[in-house]
Amino acid sequence: MARTKSSKAWIKRHVSDQYVQKAKAQGYRSRAAFKLEEIAEKERLLRPGIRVVDLGAAPGGWSQFAAAKIGPKGLIVAVDLLAIAPMSGVTVVQGDFRLAEVRAAVRAALGKERPDVVLSDMLPNVSGIPSVDQANAAELTRLAIEFCREELKPDGVFVVKVFQGEAFQAVLASMKSTFRAVVTRKPGASRGESREVYLVGRGLASAQSAQDSD
Repeated sequence: MARTKSSKAWIKRHVSDQYVQKAKAQGYRSRAAFKLEEIAEKERLLRPGIRVVDLGAAPGGWSQFAAAKIGPKGLIVAVDLLAIAPMSGVTVVQGDFRLAEVRAAVRAALGKERPDVVLSDMLPNVSGIPSVDQANAAELTRLAIEFCREELKPDGVFVVKVFQGEAFQAVLASMKSTFRAVVTRKPGASRGESREVYLVGRGLASAQSAQDSD
């Protein structure tokens, strides 16, 4: 099948992208590792020995970067519908996070300890219909926030990719009702024309409410 002009332009831009080249030079699986690197540095996100859940992890760039930061005493549970090649210090759960049994597998992989950090770079399969794609992406984000409410440590941190558009304000409102502090980050590795941003939620609001009622 012949490539369209737009696809050829994308490939040319991708190949010449400084972060793509940097990822190859440093052995990262994807350029997305540099997005997490910037967010992690600003938010002091990753430290040795913590437990991390990486949702939408394939091909593994975020998990790869995080594993190097948390060291052998930490744990990463990487989740994706797609297969992820094995990595040291990373437990892979392959499946659809929308399914209860997949979320149960994530909990089992974590054991008795709750995660300190939940990362979500999840995206639905793109249909090409903006309203459908936005709704599907919002549903994945809703599930990730719900997972945090149930599983994240009270003082834990959640990082999620969202897109500015019709659903953004609703997602932001949900984040603000779930976490005590929410900030927006646009990493340098995120392409300028992209509508993606990352929301960082810190400290479960329910934990604060419980403390206030004591």
